[in-house]
Amino acid sequence: MPQRHSKNNNDLAFFTYDEKRKLGYGTQKERLGKDSIKPFDACCLCLKPFIDPMSCQKGHVFCKECILECLLAQKKDIQRKLASHELQKKQEKEEEAEKLMSQKARELDAFDQQNHGAVPQYSDRNHSQDKNGFHGANSVKVTSYEEEALRTMKAFWLPSATPVAPVKVDAPSTSTVCPEGKEKLKLKSLFPVYFTEDTSEKKSSSSLDKTFICPSCKVTLTNTLSLVALSSCGHVFCKKCADKFMAVDKVCLACGKGCKERNLVNLEKGGTGFAGHDDHLVATDFKHLGSGSGLGLVRPATKT
Repeated sequence: MPQRHSKNNNDLAFFTYDEKRKLGYGTQKERLGKDSIKPFDACCLCLKPFIDPMSCQKGHVFCKECILECLLAQKKDIQRKLASHELQKKQEKEEEAEKLMSQKARELDAFDQQNHGAVPQYSDRNHSQDKNGFHGANSVKVTSYEEEALRTMKAFWLPSATPVAPVKVDAPSTSTVCPEGKEKLKLKSLFPVYFTEDTSEKKSSSSLDKTFICPSCKVTLTNTLSLVALSSCGHVFCKKCADKFMAVDKVCLACGKGCKERNLVNLEKGGTGFAGHDDHLVATDFKHLGSGSGLGLVRPATKT
């Protein structure tokens, strides 16, 4: 028989801490590896090697086709939201006008009852049935206030009379945003990016994948290097060459086109997975036990 404080003690009416840990209870952390990190030459939308790359002013690189489709879809969504917002404003105006008309009608009915006394008035000749379906001596004229109360009665126990909360559509923003950085993005603010491909015989014979180099120092570009693109011409350099030459000479080393300091755009990349790269790539997942089933409800993982 196991001891009282043993981890194998499973005859308790509740879960022990060790049993909860075995079921995955609590916050679990796992460091992301290289396979979970986007390479620098991949599109931020399709996550494939980019084709005709274009970059925003914050350094996010996309395929030309992907970013154009994204901006077009955002514009269509903005038009749809604007149409629904205009329809909602029109309906609100109509409801306001209807409320004013019903209020005026209620005031006229009250004025008419005050002037003609409390005797009910009937429009039909036989006085056998009024407009609300009451017969004979028991017929009582229903006031307009009672009519509206019956018409707008909120009987939550009846499916046909269940109150429905109105859905408010806020005025949408008319500007498109970057799908990666969530800042405002226009088509004219995008600029093409040109990477220098390594065409040496050693690289072309040993590997089928494209490798890119810095046109100044001929260093192979990887996620370990910080990259800088020129928005004036689109050429990409390593950050050391950009800070050492172009920031001082104000000239592109590849094409000789003039540039300014504001044209230097730091490209965003996925990272390397090492702590020295200033990326805290740890995925956390919180799991708590479900009621009665033993299965946990999982909260989405977050990257810190």
